[in-house]
Amino acid sequence: MLDANIKSQLQSYLERLQRPIELVATLDESAGAQEMRALLEEVVTLSDKVSLRSDGNAQRIPSFAVAQPGQTPRVSFAGLPMGHEFTSFVLALLQVGGYPPKVSEEVVEQIKALPGGLHFETFISLTCHNCPDVVQALNLMSALNPGISHVMIDGALFQDEVNARQVMAVPTVYLNGAEFGAGRLGVEEILAKIDTGAAARDAAKLGAKDPFDVLVVGGGPAGAAAAIYAARKGIRTGLLAERFGGQLMDTLGIENFISMKATDGPKLVMGLEEHVRDYEVDVMNLQRAAALIPGELIEVKLQNGASLRSRSVILATGARWREMNVPGEQEYRGKGVAYCPHCDGPLFKGKRVAVIGGGNSGVEAAIDLAGVVAHVTLLEFDGQLRADAVLQRKLFSLPNVTVLTKAQSTLVTGDGSKVNGLQYKDRDSGESKHLALEGIFVQIGLLPNTDWLKATVALSGRGEIEIDARGATSVPGVFAAGDCTTVPYKQIIIAMGAGATASLSAFDHLIRSSVESNQTAQSAQAA
Repeated sequence: MLDANIKSQLQSYLERLQRPIELVATLDESAGAQEMRALLEEVVTLSDKVSLRSDGNAQRIPSFAVAQPGQTPRVSFAGLPMGHEFTSFVLALLQVGGYPPKVSEEVVEQIKALPGGLHFETFISLTCHNCPDVVQALNLMSALNPGISHVMIDGALFQDEVNARQVMAVPTVYLNGAEFGAGRLGVEEILAKIDTGAAARDAAKLGAKDPFDVLVVGGGPAGAAAAIYAARKGIRTGLLAERFGGQLMDTLGIENFISMKATDGPKLVMGLEEHVRDYEVDVMNLQRAAALIPGELIEVKLQNGASLRSRSVILATGARWREMNVPGEQEYRGKGVAYCPHCDGPLFKGKRVAVIGGGNSGVEAAIDLAGVVAHVTLLEFDGQLRADAVLQRKLFSLPNVTVLTKAQSTLVTGDGSKVNGLQYKDRDSGESKHLALEGIFVQIGLLPNTDWLKATVALSGRGEIEIDARGATSVPGVFAAGDCTTVPYKQIIIAMGAGATASLSAFDHLIRSSVESNQTAQSAQAA
């Protein structure tokens, strides 16, 4: 089941167990159950602190739980935790076995203080790179608090349940039978949704902070680089992020980051965060900026009501998926309208889907989906596709793909609970047409996250922050970097360089401002 290298690594991890654990399996004679049995039996051979019993009575078969002997299991897997979820399995073994989690003591205490009676279910796909964060967060909470339990459910294995609950995006989380959330959620985000007093406590803590020398708004590649360069100057540095890593967390294969032949977004984000935290950077995650107020001390107002002050600010808020902005899109978001083919594609196995967009992202999505779904229709507004020629050749070689150009999407249709089609206009004839579909994947580019800055800094016609060669904006002391700016190429490595440039410019601004202030003070005294 596991190759020799993985077995060796897992055995070394299991040496960290602080107490015995048992794997409690609920199995039948199906092929999936036998694979699960083989995996669990292999794990048992790697540590004398791990035991197995196959007399579980879970409602889903096949499944298994990780528990302390004699205790009711609280961490469960309804599906084989391979692919992206293998790390979730290893962490569950360690955490139930008493190995300290890599979260702050404050977070641990917050989890332990939560009330009981919380049962979470997370529907995942093994190809989803967002799902492990959610599974690991809820497993951790279940390992630490006896009143919390969690089960990971492989949607591909339990299709009947997926259809009955109309799960059309992963990860989708249920709490006590009611939908709790969808998409990537970290432990702090989950705690913020459950612990209703957390926002007020956070606002009070943030509002009490002393002014920063440099405040970076944004936690993607540009923001991380800016924070590191500022902190290395020995000045008081803060980093405010709605989600550390930003859009990079939703990026899979990365093959053009110089010095790395290949990596993926979540791995790169992990490295960025470790690097940032090596320095004295005050990282304030899960916080959204709401307004920027210029002044001698620049003020950044947050959505939770708190305000932060800084002598200089670097805006690195990145971008988000561009939406179709047609009726029905928001109504059926997560109910057939999706933006990540890698995550949600497996849920549409054997179904008909559309991909909106004929650039590289759209064509790559159509190629990937064609191997899973029954049929893909790609719609492009322009008269021709804009993707690289090699991708187009691959696309047109696939038998279950139809390409429609000069097609303007006008309406997402559904039955009230899920998507059932897409209406579009043929831009040649003006005729309105309808496609019967179960899913729509939108891949039409990015929008800068600058809505909150419209009344403050100069923006381009596309909403990008206008910057000069030094990263300076139209507001003194405010700099910007990355995908939210007018920089012509939106690339990870360019964003990092731009972040460094903005940070060095901010430091230069602080030095010059300090000298000018001293000269003004001296002139006033002389007078």
